[in-house]
Amino acid sequence: MITLTTKANNKVRQQIQKRGKGLGIRIGVKTTGCSGLAYVLEFVDAPIEGDIKVDCDGCDLFVDPKSCVYVQGLEIDFVRNGLNEGFEFNNPNERDRCGCGESFRV
Repeated sequence: MITLTTKANNKVRQQIQKRGKGLGIRIGVKTTGCSGLAYVLEFVDAPIEGDIKVDCDGCDLFVDPKSCVYVQGLEIDFVRNGLNEGFEFNNPNERDRCGCGESFRV
C-alpha cells in the first residue's frame, strides 16, 4: 500500500528516537491548497480506532481509512536539495500538483 525509502525510514526512526516516544507516523490527506489535497504526517503515540497499520521494514505507518484511496501506492522519500530537506511524496494516483507543490489532485 505505502512504502518508505531507506532514507525516509531512517529519518522517521531518527525523529521518533529524538522525540523520545511514539509508535510510528500517521499519513493522511486534508483538503487545502490550490489543487485540493495535501499530505499530513504526524507522530502516533496511540493508534486511532480504524487506523490501518502498515509495517515498512520495522517502521510503523498508520493510515486513516478515509485517506486510503488517496495514498494507495504512495512512496515516501526523504530528500535534500541544497540547504532544504524534507519528505517527498511520489503518488501514482496524482493527476496534477499546484505550482507551489503544496497540494495535489487525484
